[in-house]
Amino acid sequence: MNEFLQTALTFPTVVYSMLLAVSALYWVVASTSLADGDALDVLSGGHGHGHIHVGGHDHVHIGGHDHVHVGGHADGHGHGHGEDATGAAALLARLGLRGIPLMVIATVFSLMGWLGTYFVQLLALPQVPDALRTLVAVAVMVAMVVPATLATSLVLRPVGRRLEKLNAGLSPSLIGRTGTIITPSLSGDYGQASVDDGGAGLILQVRLDAPNALRRGDRIVLIEYLEGQHAYRVVSEQQFLAPATVPPSPTEVVR
Repeated sequence: MNEFLQTALTFPTVVYSMLLAVSALYWVVASTSLADGDALDVLSGGHGHGHIHVGGHDHVHIGGHDHVHVGGHADGHGHGHGEDATGAAALLARLGLRGIPLMVIATVFSLMGWLGTYFVQLLALPQVPDALRTLVAVAVMVAMVVPATLATSLVLRPVGRRLEKLNAGLSPSLIGRTGTIITPSLSGDYGQASVDDGGAGLILQVRLDAPNALRRGDRIVLIEYLEGQHAYRVVSEQQFLAPATVPPSPTEVVR
């Protein structure tokens, strides 16, 4: 037991021990419903047929509703953090981890890194001369990221495939549905909403072009499915229901 603790609490294993401890603490907090929940829930969404193109238009017509005034030039491709989110989604897709909650990935990665580093430190580092041990320990800690990532992908890939099938089963008719924001804020790469689907309800990833314009409890409307992020672009319900502002005709201006 002493040897186990000594190895787990000394460098380089202690780095992964701390990551694992943080992950474990998160799950304990989450189990008491005190966590925010964004990382717990899957990046869910539907098939998203019938996209609503926002870019380059001032108004969007959805079903029997009035026009939505979106304003500006929201081309739907995302800028700044949106591009980063798309890049992260592409990386997760290559690893077979798309659709898996972030904290699940972080927890499995921490565990795999901890196991690898622990046994390298226990079995190999004692054979290294004292003068080089610290340098080798740093190299082991950094290099372990690669096998830990590959092991995480191997373990969670079947889960990702299963979640992809579940996501594919969501209704494509969610565009135009209303919901309520359940995260503290909403931006181009962060946010969730509870959406009434006519049944038990859905928790969906949602995105807003104007960061921090909406808060928890605000009502939103789904206007576009972002396939690369498994999320929906939204506007506020108030904005959705507001009548479109029609510019005056030239004759009216003359009068």
